[in-house]
Amino acid sequence: MKMKKAASLLLGASLTVSALSACSTGNPASEDSSKNGTTTIEFWAAPNPPQQAYWKETAKAFEKDHPKIKIKVSPIKESPTSEASIQSAIAGKEAPTMSENINRGFAAQLAESKAIEPLNKLDGYNDIIKSRNMNNTIKGWKFSDGNQYVLPIYSNAMLFGWRLDILKKLGYNEPPKTYSEVLDVTKKLKAKYPDKYLWAKPDLADPTAWKRWFDFFMLYDAASQGNNFIEGSKLVADDKAGVDVLNFMNDIRKEKGILTKQSKDPFETGLGVFTDIGPWTLSYWAEKFPEMKYNETFALSTPPVPDGASTKDVSTFADTKGLVIYSSAPENEKKAAMEFMKWVYSKPENDVKWMEKTNLPPARDDLASNDSFKAIFDKNPALKPYAEAIPNAVPSIDNAKYNELQTYIGQYAVNPVVKGEVQPKKGWEKMKQAIEGDLK
Repeated sequence: MKMKKAASLLLGASLTVSALSACSTGNPASEDSSKNGTTTIEFWAAPNPPQQAYWKETAKAFEKDHPKIKIKVSPIKESPTSEASIQSAIAGKEAPTMSENINRGFAAQLAESKAIEPLNKLDGYNDIIKSRNMNNTIKGWKFSDGNQYVLPIYSNAMLFGWRLDILKKLGYNEPPKTYSEVLDVTKKLKAKYPDKYLWAKPDLADPTAWKRWFDFFMLYDAASQGNNFIEGSKLVADDKAGVDVLNFMNDIRKEKGILTKQSKDPFETGLGVFTDIGPWTLSYWAEKFPEMKYNETFALSTPPVPDGASTKDVSTFADTKGLVIYSSAPENEKKAAMEFMKWVYSKPENDVKWMEKTNLPPARDDLASNDSFKAIFDKNPALKPYAEAIPNAVPSIDNAKYNELQTYIGQYAVNPVVKGEVQPKKGWEKMKQAIEGDLK
């Protein structure tokens, strides 16, 4: 389940930025979008049935209140990837008016080629941010040029899962919060259960770019208090935080607490007791692993932090995507798209329907405290920690080369450190050299 979700984030496009830039203006398919005073906009939804159903229902409700605006909802093609399909449409002058399913890294590519609009410069943007109560959540989405190109729809503030039943057998009633506490758990685990591991995850030895979102960046965001790592074309990484994270991984390795060999359902079977968990996992467990019960079999926590760091308001990585408006759309369509966005996010009831259909937490500062969502959390209390973490969740880097840059993190730092092939500080420096060389 998580593999499918995470892989959907992967940039698989083959078109160049220059080609996109050359084709980012003019959309013949949109020239007849306004007839008899009615504006029709094309909305591409994520290739995920629950999201498509939500947008079709929401579009119909909007049209009842706005009879002069029609919204045609259709799914983004996934072949070979949704990102490649969007880029192909832009190059062929067949881009929609707006679409969802855009992460910050891919948005950086589109913004660099001037294929998407800076939303903050369109009428109604500030109204959306205010009415949806997302002032803190949106801050992490600001791009290096000062603009906001994407309105985040949902924010999966990634948390770590712990096998609480096994922790209790080791004398812990709650997940450890600091590096030294985690290492203490690792030592006790190996002493009592030599065949178990703290962290059983093959991805730790795989350099694939998107996999760093679910190990390195979770820990790094926590250790650095939300440092951006890269801002535009400049590496601004916190050296101490980065080396601390790699040292932490290396210390777990030295205690024989890491397993990178392939294994089937290592966390669910108890082979490993610590792993990244997204909210989409909960519905998967309900169907496939009903024995996984919140606060009985497993617990959720923000990432552990270096000793001495605050364990309150801990930052983590946000697996998050949002809406964009394409620059090729005629002005009347852009205005209609903003009207649609304003209407959708003018009342929390629409976000309630979204969460009920998709199980994806809306990108709101007040998600955990707004009474509109109380029934959802009462029914599924495991979602509450995700809601509480949203204001401190950091989205992916805003660089068009994010795929290559994140590959270097695994290639030169994370992978060789967990294999015991390089010392953390040296691995960090080699990674920095590779990234800075590519940013020039």
